[in-house]
Amino acid sequence: MIQILFTDRRIYLTAPADVEQLSPAATRTPRERLITPTFVLAWVANFIQALLFYLLVTTMALYAVREFAASQTASGLAASSFVIGATIARIFCGYLIDTMGKRLILLIAASVATIASALYLVADTLPLLLAVRTVHGMAFAFASTALMTIAQTAIPTRRRAEGTGYFALSTTLATAIGPAVGLFLVNSFTYEILFIATAATAALGLLLSLFLRPPAAQRKAEAEAKKAIRESGVKPERPRFSFRNVVHPAVLPIGIFLMLVGLGYSGVITYLNGYAVEREVVVGASMFFIAYAVTMLLMRPILGRLQDRRGDNIVIYLGLVSFMLALALLAVASADWHIVAAGVLMGLGYGTLMPACQAIAVKSVPRESLGTGLSTLLLFMDLGFGLGPVLLGVLVAATGYGTMYGLLAVVAVLTAGYYHAVHGRRQVRS
Repeated sequence: MIQILFTDRRIYLTAPADVEQLSPAATRTPRERLITPTFVLAWVANFIQALLFYLLVTTMALYAVREFAASQTASGLAASSFVIGATIARIFCGYLIDTMGKRLILLIAASVATIASALYLVADTLPLLLAVRTVHGMAFAFASTALMTIAQTAIPTRRRAEGTGYFALSTTLATAIGPAVGLFLVNSFTYEILFIATAATAALGLLLSLFLRPPAAQRKAEAEAKKAIRESGVKPERPRFSFRNVVHPAVLPIGIFLMLVGLGYSGVITYLNGYAVEREVVVGASMFFIAYAVTMLLMRPILGRLQDRRGDNIVIYLGLVSFMLALALLAVASADWHIVAAGVLMGLGYGTLMPACQAIAVKSVPRESLGTGLSTLLLFMDLGFGLGPVLLGVLVAATGYGTMYGLLAVVAVLTAGYYHAVHGRRQVRS
């Protein structure tokens, strides 16, 4: 008996026994589309928001010293007040995004970021500069969390890690481009030109946000759900703000893991320049973040697909080993190529761990709690970045850079044990 089988837009005339012999390519479900208008717009908008941070982070401390004769402590606060504002905002942004809506929060945050970027031009005292930096950091936290949440709604479930990895590349590119452009504008022109460029970039981000909306299918489903609630006559109870809205229990374990990783990475971004001068490897240090970015750009698509197909552990453990080796190499480095090699390993390390943890967080919470879940993860990451420079500064003063990086490598090993206890062991069983 002849059967007609329709697959891949082609018609096969086969006997029943032959159907089972068709190639897997002829019978498998087509891959769901990842690159959509929503995803691309969210990617570009997130790149712009991250670029605003990295344009200024490398120049603020020196600007405070030159413009306001600030002390070393005050100049450091001028740089870190952005992170302080972002950390404060993380407490509330998950709850507000889940209750008020992703797009509304994004538009408000992008508007505030644009205003704050323009205010750098008129901030003529150190306290005013600190206030502007803090508000800008809060706007960044709301905008980045909302953008990440919108992007996650556009990523197919079966390609979650791959899509999250692609989205994380927007921040990676900003990490490499932002500091270089910021320093170029300051060294070639003036701080006023830098602030004008920052305000123009923020305005572009706001413009893109106006066109950014969740996918049509999701908007339709949400509209139908709201209509059903209205027709039922039952007024939904507005969720109350609570500790669960700040820290989602399901994301807490992986959040603490990323905080420990962020603590180690903060030792790199904070002290690499001083370390390079002391060991006379300035050329290598200037290439570190380029090596980091190139490695992540090359490897992230591969590792994202690997995480989707083989699970979290293979990618997380690879990232942890690379992270530990990068820190250990920094502890003993004596040549420029050592620093470049450490940058490659760090791209495989931290550059792998951050998007992998985002994918884990997304899988840990229901869709309606995406905002809270992602803000929980980012809150703990910010805590690692915020606490790291303070704690490690004491360590550097007491022991030196080499010992600090060596101890951070040991912390990376302990962090691997923590991951296995809270998540890795469960993944093996599943």
